[in-house]
Amino acid sequence: MRIERLSKQAWRRLKKIRLRALLDAPDAFGTTHEEAETWPDEVWLRQAADLPTFIATAGTVDVGFVRISPEGHAPEDAELISMWVAETARGRGVAEALGDAVVAFAREAGVKRVLLTVADSNTRAIALYERLGFRPTGVTGAYPPPREHITEHERAFVI
Repeated sequence: MRIERLSKQAWRRLKKIRLRALLDAPDAFGTTHEEAETWPDEVWLRQAADLPTFIATAGTVDVGFVRISPEGHAPEDAELISMWVAETARGRGVAEALGDAVVAFAREAGVKRVLLTVADSNTRAIALYERLGFRPTGVTGAYPPPREHITEHERAFVI
């Protein structure tokens, strides 16, 4: 397995893996596949340019990705978003490697705290984030409509 940072020119690759993730795990993301599928190419290009994205590859196949948004609650915060690993690669350390890549990037960028939100029902992701050192902050919420029935909570990794 290899972890690489996606270049902004590779926005089509981001689109492909993000749409796969939304189909595979629809309740793990705030955005739906139906919404993302309608986005114009400019949205994907902007995301690839503005959100550092790390891709996990096994051989020649992309098997996971994660992004980090520089926008947090405070200027020294960033947010881990869009973590996903293909079912065939789960349980093999891919998610841990992607999480480590985000934390290393944040540390290098001078970020003091990496935040994330996770669905309360996603016990496997919660266990992963706990292993990586992300702790609950006490902040809770819910997904946007039409999935407002899915509750979530925030976690933070302090660097």
